Amino acid sequence: MKILRFLLQKEFRQIFRDKTIIAMMFMMPTVQLIILPLAMDLEVKNISLSIVDRDHSSYSQQLISKVGSSGYFKMVSMEPSYKEALKYVERDEADVVLEIPAGFERNLIREGKQKVGLSVDAIDGTKASIGGSYLNAIIADFTANLEINNKATTPTNYTSKSFIDVTYSTWFNPLAQFKYYLVPGILVLLLTMIGGFLSSLNIVREKEVGTIEQINVSPIKKWQFILGKLIPFWIMGIIVFTLGLVVCWLIYGIVSEGSLLLLYLFAAFYLIAVLGFGLLISTISDNQIQAMFLAFFFMMIFTLMGGLFTSVESMPDWARNISNLMPITHFIRVVRMVMLKGSGFADVQLEFFYIIVFGVILNGWAIWNYRKTA
Repeated sequence: MKILRFLLQKEFRQIFRDKTIIAMMFMMPTVQLIILPLAMDLEVKNISLSIVDRDHSSYSQQLISKVGSSGYFKMVSMEPSYKEALKYVERDEADVVLEIPAGFERNLIREGKQKVGLSVDAIDGTKASIGGSYLNAIIADFTANLEINNKATTPTNYTSKSFIDVTYSTWFNPLAQFKYYLVPGILVLLLTMIGGFLSSLNIVREKEVGTIEQINVSPIKKWQFILGKLIPFWIMGIIVFTLGLVVCWLIYGIVSEGSLLLLYLFAAFYLIAVLGFGLLISTISDNQIQAMFLAFFFMMIFTLMGGLFTSVESMPDWARNISNLMPITHFIRVVRMVMLKGSGFADVQLEFFYIIVFGVILNGWAIWNYRKTA
């Protein structure tokens, strides 16, 4: 323990000597957690709409007004022909073209039906599908509330038909605000980046400045050396996690529905796993450039396949298997369940087992991989 205490004193002095590392540890994740969720709102709004009105009737004007007042569409042009409207799509100035044909009002009144043209720019598949769905819903609502439909007589056999009235409620996120889903995930991602990046550069720095040779010939055991590298960043990670929870509360009004003690329990073991991962990279790399590229490679995979943006259950089988082999996937799931649903330990105990396994494997691998000459 005496040797470990001296190693910890050395590491803390080295950390606090470098003011840049202190700023990176505390300021960077705090600022990012404030800014990123505001910029990463995935709700589709301000869809640019070009309209071709060939009818110029009261019904066509009502439809245009209803679309414009929905709050989702921004009208960029009113064109006399579809060809002119399509030019806005080609110049990336419009996302959707709504074409109202001639005889729109007449056919609705006489025949009770009328087709309209809807052309969607599908380069951005998500925006295209959601924008098209929004417009279809608005048109359907407009049709249902037309005066001719409200005054229409009810068929005599209507009462003999079954009618299902669906009543639904939204749980855990009643206002359906995306930030409640995104902020906990970003907190986990920032904690992973801090732990993974900084710890991955730690042993490599010793190699570059030459102090690793002195440690190699000393009586320090490998596990003592790795533990001396891990503990300071573990403490810093817990502080960063605390700052993140404070930002969630002060900036976004997100208060954990579940136990804070449970969150800290998972954060403590998760940090051990992710720091072990960073130290493993550090033992493999010969210099800081190699360590940074390796850490960046894995961080990109963690970001895109860890369930931050895309549901793991929606991934293909091979991608789901890879995702479940990453500790960040399980911790994101735990943080969301505890903070938003108020889940208890019984609900997330399997994730706890996974994180412990990851921590043992990654740290054991890092200790085994560290080559000590004495």
